[in-house]
Amino acid sequence: MTTEITEGVKVTVLTEFQPEYSSPAQAHYVFTYKISIENCSEYTVQLLRRHWFIYDANGSLREVEGEGVVGQQPVLEPGETHEYISGCNLKTGIGKMKGTYLMERVVDAKQFRVRIPEFTMIVPYRLN
Repeated sequence: MTTEITEGVKVTVLTEFQPEYSSPAQAHYVFTYKISIENCSEYTVQLLRRHWFIYDANGSLREVEGEGVVGQQPVLEPGETHEYISGCNLKTGIGKMKGTYLMERVVDAKQFRVRIPEFTMIVPYRLN
């Protein structure tokens, strides 16, 4: 589990390998990641956009950018948490992701970027 706080917004990530959806013989590895976004600031904030950088162990990089997260643009009051689960497929058994969320303070429409901490995705048998 990795955590980072930017401007009072805490992002925590937990990953899990999904062997039932993976096919190592065909270089297809599927991981899920659970994201927890906690508003530790004194302002109500809304998540507007996401921007991901996804790296395979073979050196390839993919970028994913778009509105919200899993079809939502959650509004978080001070002290509230939003959680969601998403997934990623890799061509190698080891990879990593990192990125940012574009957030907006509701009170004055000030936009700011919240860092999503870099996290690794590793097939469990690669750890032996």
